[in-house]
Amino acid sequence: MNSKNRTRVLTGITTTGTPHLGNYVGAIRPTVQASRDSQTDGFYFLADYHALIKCDEPARIQRSTLEIAASWIASGLDPEKVTFYRQSDIPEIPELTWLLTCVTGKGLLNRAHAYKAAMDKNNAAGHDTDADVTAGLFMYPVLMGADILMFKAHKVPVGRDQIQHIEMARDMASSFNHLYGEHFVLPEAVIEESVALLPGLDGRKMSKSYDNTIPLFAPAAQMRKQIAGIVTDSKAPGEPKTTEGSALFQIYQAFASACETAAMAQAYAEGIGWGDAKQMLFERIDREIAPMRERYQDLIDHPDQMDKILLAGADKARQLATPFMRELRHAVGLRALSSGSAAVATPEIKAALPSFKQYREKDGQFYFKLVDAQGQVLLQSLGFASPKDAGQTIAQLQTAGLHDLSNWSQVLEALSPEKERSALNALGKLINS
Repeated sequence: MNSKNRTRVLTGITTTGTPHLGNYVGAIRPTVQASRDSQTDGFYFLADYHALIKCDEPARIQRSTLEIAASWIASGLDPEKVTFYRQSDIPEIPELTWLLTCVTGKGLLNRAHAYKAAMDKNNAAGHDTDADVTAGLFMYPVLMGADILMFKAHKVPVGRDQIQHIEMARDMASSFNHLYGEHFVLPEAVIEESVALLPGLDGRKMSKSYDNTIPLFAPAAQMRKQIAGIVTDSKAPGEPKTTEGSALFQIYQAFASACETAAMAQAYAEGIGWGDAKQMLFERIDREIAPMRERYQDLIDHPDQMDKILLAGADKARQLATPFMRELRHAVGLRALSSGSAAVATPEIKAALPSFKQYREKDGQFYFKLVDAQGQVLLQSLGFASPKDAGQTIAQLQTAGLHDLSNWSQVLEALSPEKERSALNALGKLINS
């Protein structure tokens, strides 16, 4: 299948810590599985620019970059079949960040969850609202938008707490497209409902913030010892135990098959001792992780190999980023001073076509309009609950045309006969272009 026809999927991991079992189950393993889908074109990157927002320890960022990259490769990510790169190896990304900054309203960034959380924390403590809030934290959504929009990603797998960033990237893309022509693809968030969130040693979410993690590629003896430290209740061997709320059972379930999980649940009901249950958990995890340890350790011991893989991935990524950035620079007017009318002929020809503009209003609803080359509105939609619904309606219009206006009365504002004719002609131009 031609790569131009495949769905482009993009995922990044911030390089601020050592990968643990929760990272593996929640991010690394599902992205490796997704990378094998022949219908998709995968972009996987190490978000080391983002790491600078959270961490001011250079050695930690460097080490984390190596560990996360090695974990992805050891877990089965094939850099020959995907685009695998380090964010900081793509100079076009910070340049695009600036272009997006210039079309992004401060009000939009004021509503970012991370920034609001920092302000709320300061206000609760009686501090200045912006105490210790860096411009990097405030601008984080724009950098994330550049990551996504640079490679025209169609789908971005995220947890529910990250949906806002995808919506912001769509807003930025729509604002830029409205000013300078249709350059960006509007990305769609893919909610990872089925991905497990592992509990840590203390039963809370596994996170380095809680110091309750089990490193993904810890030596077997260390992993066994840490699993032995998982908090359980005081029920003795022989007493029936409940799987509900059991961190040990939840971790086992994330690695086991349905049959294995059912067998463990039966063992709980029959009163398995905690020591035996922890041994079963260690053996099940080690069966999956052990075959990867050698490859992981080889990459850790030979970081020059990892550098070569990442630089090759960066070259592959820049084959797309460099010409696209050239296009965007030209679009905003960053051009050679000697360029004459011939140099701008193509954009003007492109701008002569009618175009759809998709956007979000203050009511939270998503809308679109069809405008002609002079910016006159020919079609105006009613509100949609999601950007996906609005996008699907645009696609249907571009395929079917108007023909019978009554078919569209539920999604479009009423049109005069004159406007209907103009809209019909405009759609015809788009369909035949």
